Amino acid sequence: MRRLLKVLNNLLNLSNSMQMVSDNLKLLSNSVQMASDDLKLMNGRLMSELIVKKHDYRSLAELEFKGFSQFGDDGIIQYLIHNLDHKHKTFIEFGVENYMESNTRFILQNNNWSGFIMDCSQGNINELARSYFFWKHDLEACCAFVTKENINDLLKKSIDKWGGVDLLHIDIDGNDYWVWEAITNILPTIVIIEYNSVFGIERAITVPYDSDFFRTNAHFSNLYWGSSLKALYLLAKQKGYEFIGCNRAGMNAYFIRSDAMNQLVRKMSLEDGYVLSKYRESRDKSGKLTYVSGQQRAEIIRGMPVFDIELSRVVPF
Repeated sequence: MRRLLKVLNNLLNLSNSMQMVSDNLKLLSNSVQMASDDLKLMNGRLMSELIVKKHDYRSLAELEFKGFSQFGDDGIIQYLIHNLDHKHKTFIEFGVENYMESNTRFILQNNNWSGFIMDCSQGNINELARSYFFWKHDLEACCAFVTKENINDLLKKSIDKWGGVDLLHIDIDGNDYWVWEAITNILPTIVIIEYNSVFGIERAITVPYDSDFFRTNAHFSNLYWGSSLKALYLLAKQKGYEFIGCNRAGMNAYFIRSDAMNQLVRKMSLEDGYVLSKYRESRDKSGKLTYVSGQQRAEIIRGMPVFDIELSRVVPF
């Protein structure tokens, strides 16, 4: 009996020791993350000082740097917020996952803007709420699956609180066009919206509206989502916005409200501003990456239904 109690006591001590190791590893991981983020902020501030004065830029790609953004959008956004007038210093972004990598995090932490973000995963929102920086800033996070039916209601609380929004970022890999079209209660100075360059530049097309759209379910390849740049370009014109270009990766398109434009931010033609993406995210039916590139991507989803904005009907891609 004594031997058994000794064994149990040793096991308990081992369990406590393992818990202490686990706790220390978490603390170490958090410290490494904070140090890494501090370096990103320091580097971003140095880059920002140079970029905001680059008034002779020829394309948005020349303004890029990456802090917390997936590609170089942090630099583009820094240039815009320093060279355009903003009344509220507020942003809204949805489709942020856990917000560790996002296009508005740098202006939250570096410029102290206020923000409202949304993601359809409660797990992502919970992870963000546990982050070391969440409590330090005026950031509200909400779990929501955004549709054209609920978007204005989702935005209302922030609009009432702030009185207006300066930057809107839409990245939901699906109904992006339809959601922007449905937004009627804000007119941000800057709108950033993801486009699907696989759809090409010639046609103004988008996936037909489906409130439950999820791109992996819509087509196994993950290439069938969103809208063409031309569709967003035409919608922007209707809403009173000018197109100023895309990021180098061929993912995000930038639009500025017409009355906010000035000589430091120049509009571009659809043809000059379009960027063909080169990132390779296609998958096979088992979900494995296939790394298909170029025109081959379009052939994989050839024949899928798309809504043609100019024809006002569904046609084959």
